[in-house]
Amino acid sequence: MIPRRTGPALDRFRLLAAALVVCIHTGPLASYSAAGDFWLCRCLARTAVPFFLMVSGYFLAQDHWKGLGRFLAKTAETYLAAVLLYLPLNLYSGGYGPLEWGKRLLLEGTLYHLWYFPAVLLGVVLTRGLLRLGRPAALAAAAGLYLLGLGGDSYYGLAARFPGPAAFYGVVFTLFGYARNGLFYVPLFLLLGALGKRWNPRAALAGLAASLAAMSAEGFALRALGWPRHDSMYLALPFCMSFLFSLLLDRNQGEDRKVRRLSMLAYLLHPWFIALAWAGNRLPWLAGPLAENSLLRFSAVLAASLAAAWGLDALRPLPIPARSRAWREIDLSALRHNARVLQDLLPQGCQLMAVLKADAYGHGAVRTARCLQKAGVGAFAVACLAEGAALRKGGVRGTILILGYTPPDLVPLLRRWRLSQAVVDEAHGHALADMGLPVRVHLALDTGMHRLGIPAEDAAALARLFRRRELRIAGVFSHLCVSDDLRREPFTQAQLDRFYSALDRLRRQGLDPGEVHIQASSGLLNLPPQPCAYVRAGIALYGVPSGGAPRQWPGLRPALSLRARVACVRTLQPGDRAGYGLEFQAERETRLAVLTIGYADGLPRELARRGGRVLLHGHSCPMAGRMCMDQLLVDVTEVPQARPGDTATVIGWDGGAFLPAEELAERCGTIPNELLSRLGSRTRRVFRQGPEKPLPG
Repeated sequence: MIPRRTGPALDRFRLLAAALVVCIHTGPLASYSAAGDFWLCRCLARTAVPFFLMVSGYFLAQDHWKGLGRFLAKTAETYLAAVLLYLPLNLYSGGYGPLEWGKRLLLEGTLYHLWYFPAVLLGVVLTRGLLRLGRPAALAAAAGLYLLGLGGDSYYGLAARFPGPAAFYGVVFTLFGYARNGLFYVPLFLLLGALGKRWNPRAALAGLAASLAAMSAEGFALRALGWPRHDSMYLALPFCMSFLFSLLLDRNQGEDRKVRRLSMLAYLLHPWFIALAWAGNRLPWLAGPLAENSLLRFSAVLAASLAAAWGLDALRPLPIPARSRAWREIDLSALRHNARVLQDLLPQGCQLMAVLKADAYGHGAVRTARCLQKAGVGAFAVACLAEGAALRKGGVRGTILILGYTPPDLVPLLRRWRLSQAVVDEAHGHALADMGLPVRVHLALDTGMHRLGIPAEDAAALARLFRRRELRIAGVFSHLCVSDDLRREPFTQAQLDRFYSALDRLRRQGLDPGEVHIQASSGLLNLPPQPCAYVRAGIALYGVPSGGAPRQWPGLRPALSLRARVACVRTLQPGDRAGYGLEFQAERETRLAVLTIGYADGLPRELARRGGRVLLHGHSCPMAGRMCMDQLLVDVTEVPQARPGDTATVIGWDGGAFLPAEELAERCGTIPNELLSRLGSRTRRVFRQGPEKPLPG
């Protein structure tokens, strides 16, 4: 059997691929065998760049291409840095005219190895467009483009014999220096990577050996015929890469970010060392070895490139680990689970609107929204303009409704970020319209809470707002203020009656209320299904009940855990006191642990005095004395194994024990909504896909 999952195979192969690129540009075997050097550099090493492309396609597809904007921005940033890095070399070698410089910058790369970056930028955008045709059609189109590119690359001598193809490639080469570019070359390998085809390991190994042999034979045959204009593209290369990538995927487990960075830096830096190696020919003691021994020249360039890459990487600022002090762990699988459970409660035609106020109740709004999008959620609600803009900047699509007030003079920003705005009263609606720009809005109705909204009975006010052409009224909504209290159902029913009566009056006037919504988390869990377009799920989405016990709790899972480190453990004798005001007094020999979390991190200061506790090694440990700004004392006498560096759980699971957020909130006379949303920025987030699979945050 072929061993599987031996480590971060994709990242490790990046380093080998970077070395193969150095081979292409230095010819290691040129001093020994022309045929051997051709096979190494023009056949085997041609797998390097397709591998990089396939890795990009694979990871873009893993995120359903939602990270495309970030990928393009990062690639463009790296490319511009490389352009500046090689500007001295360009100027020394004579440079280009303005038109040629622009052409190279946008299409060919300003140095021979930098062609990759404009090719990727063009190729990724083209590939994303092809995928709109469906994956089979996109793959067929990309294969067709690759075949066209072959005629301008390894098979150019054959294609140029015919007037039509010769004229076609003549036009191509006025734009691109080579057919190896973002139009012909890149899309196929991006799509093959995105496909992530996994063959049986034995079949993949046999396929790789056969296709590599076929590509080698193809390369030597084309060389003998004299057809290649360049030799980056072969008929057998896509087959070779499919089998190679399958083998790597089969063995891939985890990641090695350092190796990833080193391979990219080595790729970027090696032409400088090639230039320095040729400059070394002017030095008597270097001229002979570097000029006469191609393998030595390759080794020197590769070693210098890797050493420089290692040195530059060592200069990177070291990140502070998220789990070094106090942190929140966000279980993304719990969020997806809760979304599916809540969606199953909705009637036909009703959708979930995820409420992401207060940074998604402390869970991290952008990451939460991206997670929920994968679970089929396409509408979101926030409290203010800044929260909505942050979601858009994070690449979140779909409807984003601002439930709170936005000043009318900020209508241009509402339009800029494609946000829907709640109209909080009639005057606000007219002020928004007076800005003279179309703005998408939802009308808030006051059905008895008397907070925000147009009185539901004021049909004239609603009609006046509907007559304002600048207001693109997409929905009407209200809020149930006591739906969490089962004893006050009559008031909730009165609110529902006022809401639906207002909607009926609008419809009788020929006015379309659009997407209507009135239920939030408690309304969904305590009321029968309502004839609405949305349910605004907030705290329930995060697996935490708010206020009293709901009528139903359909297996929702808490998504957030709050943890802190044990800084030190002290032993107190009977009568010893500790903490501010010496409030804690030991009645027995007591071991006190100091936790690295306090009220500056969002915990209520009174929690320690009101019976607060934490979990340590699965045991419940009471808080002691007064809570400090940055520390918390805990009695760990019953946990003899407690040591500095241990992890204490303030909210969440610890082994088989569970400490719910609602317990902490109840002790302090508040609700989990407040407790979670006030957690401070010092408690960094660590995102994970399940209880046993932590992911870096």
